[in-house]
Amino acid sequence: MMKNILIVALAFLVVSCGKESHDLTVKLHVDGLKKGTVYLEQQQDSAFVVVDSIVINGNPQFELHSSLSEPQVMFIKLNKNDNDDRYISFFADKGITEISTSLKNFNYDAKIKGSKQQDILEEYLLMMSKFNNKNLDLIKEQLESQKDNDSLNFDFEAQYNTLVKRKYLYTINFAVNHKDSEVSPYLAVAEIPNTSVKYLETIYDALNDNIKTSLYGKKLKAEIEVRKTKGDTVSTEEAQ
Repeated sequence: MMKNILIVALAFLVVSCGKESHDLTVKLHVDGLKKGTVYLEQQQDSAFVVVDSIVINGNPQFELHSSLSEPQVMFIKLNKNDNDDRYISFFADKGITEISTSLKNFNYDAKIKGSKQQDILEEYLLMMSKFNNKNLDLIKEQLESQKDNDSLNFDFEAQYNTLVKRKYLYTINFAVNHKDSEVSPYLAVAEIPNTSVKYLETIYDALNDNIKTSLYGKKLKAEIEVRKTKGDTVSTEEAQ
């Protein structure tokens, strides 16, 4: 009896040791994908580094894996050998991220379920889509005014600048209100790098201490120091 228990225990140990452990597992389903290569990429400085990849041959459901020291934005790249790479970005954290999308609209159809940082980022992106829709409306109004020879009564530049200002101020407020998330400094360095240093400092000073020492917290601090060294005093309005 004891011998049998020992054999079972050893077998379980062998299976456990043979099963590779990963910080991050990305489960993907791409409707319509039959062939191609999918890459999981990580940004290091200004370059993108492949951390995992898989060749697809008939199965649209698959997994990619990576080590991950802290939350950060990562990228899924699809290559169909047609010189037209397609991308999905997501905020990765340790654990499992599930992504479902379609081959036809690889980026736009993406539904992502994973980290709490991703949930916060999607809240921000939803508002940005509304700003983008408003921008399209302005362009449409401009074209219609030109067609009707009424362009003098439609100041596109003034309305566009107002819209951009609102977008910047929304981003600043959103970042300050999410001071306990890595998303906050990420938005500062990725979405509004040209805003005034004083606004970047406002975001940085609001961050929780653990976020200040995160990947994007350090990048935000470095950006502030570089800008201050250059004597940057540009206001939000002037930056736009």
